[in-house]
Amino acid sequence: MPLGPTVLLTGASGVVGSALLPQLSDCHVIALIHRTPAPGADEQLVGDLTAPLLGLDQDAYQRLCSRVDAVVHCAAITGFSSGPEATHALNAAGTRQMVELTADADAVMYHVSTAFVDRTDLTRAQMGQDHGDATARPEDYLDSKRAGEDIVRSSGVPAVIVRPSVVIGDAATGAISAFQGMHGVIHGLLRGLLPLVPVPAHSPVDFVPQDVVAATIARLIWQGTRDGEVWVTAGTEALRTDRALEVIQETADRLGLDAARPRIVGPEMVDRLIRPVFIANLHPRARRRFDDMLAMTALFAHGHVFPNSLGQKGLPAALSSRGLESALRTSVTYMARAKGMVRTAPTADLQTAQVVA
Repeated sequence: MPLGPTVLLTGASGVVGSALLPQLSDCHVIALIHRTPAPGADEQLVGDLTAPLLGLDQDAYQRLCSRVDAVVHCAAITGFSSGPEATHALNAAGTRQMVELTADADAVMYHVSTAFVDRTDLTRAQMGQDHGDATARPEDYLDSKRAGEDIVRSSGVPAVIVRPSVVIGDAATGAISAFQGMHGVIHGLLRGLLPLVPVPAHSPVDFVPQDVVAATIARLIWQGTRDGEVWVTAGTEALRTDRALEVIQETADRLGLDAARPRIVGPEMVDRLIRPVFIANLHPRARRRFDDMLAMTALFAHGHVFPNSLGQKGLPAALSSRGLESALRTSVTYMARAKGMVRTAPTADLQTAQVVA
C-alpha cells in the first residue's frame, strides 16, 4: 500500500512522465491521460487539459481535488513544428487549468518547464536571421513555456518550477518513450546527412538523462519542497560541441557504422556563405532539413552555461562529464538499434553502456 502522497501526473506517457512513474512507486499516482494509456499508474483518468474542469463533470472534479496532495505537470508540446496556437493551447492554457486544480485541491504543484527559457534571445527569430524553409520554430515553444512559468508564479499556489535541459534516454539503457530533437540530429550524423554542424567547437551541449530528471522530481515530492526553481542540467560539466561529436563518432565506429565526422563551422559562415551558395539549390526536403537543424542548433551556438541545482539541498548528485559521455554513448546505441541501423552491439559497447559516473 502506498505510503506517500497522492500525486496527479500529467504527461505520464511522455519522456519525463514515463521515467517518473517507477520513481513514485511509494505514492498513489493518478495519471491524467487524453489518448495514450499510462502503464504503471495506480489510476488513469481521461481528461482534457484545455477544457474547463479538465473536461470532468463537477462531481468528478471535486472528488479528484479532495484526494490530490501534489500535482506534477509534465504534459506539453515539446516539438518545434506544431505552430503557436496549438503550442500555447497546451503549454500555457493547459498550465492554467492545472494551476486552478492545484489551488482547488490545496496541493503543491511541480511544474516541468525547460532550461532553455534562459536562451530565448538566441532563436534565429530574435537574432533577426532568416528562417529559410524551416518548419521548426523554437520561439513558439519557448514563448509558451515562459508563459506557463509566468502563470505558475503569479498564481499564488505553492509551486516548484523544474527546468531540465535537453532530455536524453535512460543513463543505463538509453531507453526513451519518444525520440527528441537531439536524437534527430544524432540520427542525421550517423547516416551522414549532416556534413557540417553550425555550432562553435567550445559551445556547451547541455543534456541530462531522463532518469536524473525523474529522480529529481521524486526527491522534491518526498522532501515536501513547496517553492523555488530547480535547474536539472549538466551545468559546468556539459560536454563541448567538439567532444560531443567525438563521442558520437566513437560510438558509431564501435557499432560498425560508417559515419563521417562533420565539419564544425560558425553559424555566421553558414548564413553568409554556405546556405546561399551550397544549400539554396538543394531539393526542398533537404533544404528544409538543413534549415530545421539551423533553427535547433541556434539555441546552442552562443549558449552560456546553465545554472545547475543537482547536488544541492538533498537533490540527486550532479553528473560528471564522464557520466554524461557514458549516457550519450548509451543513448546513441539505443537509437541506432531502435532505428534498425545495427542488429547487435559489440560486447564492449554493452559494457560501456553500463558505466554511469
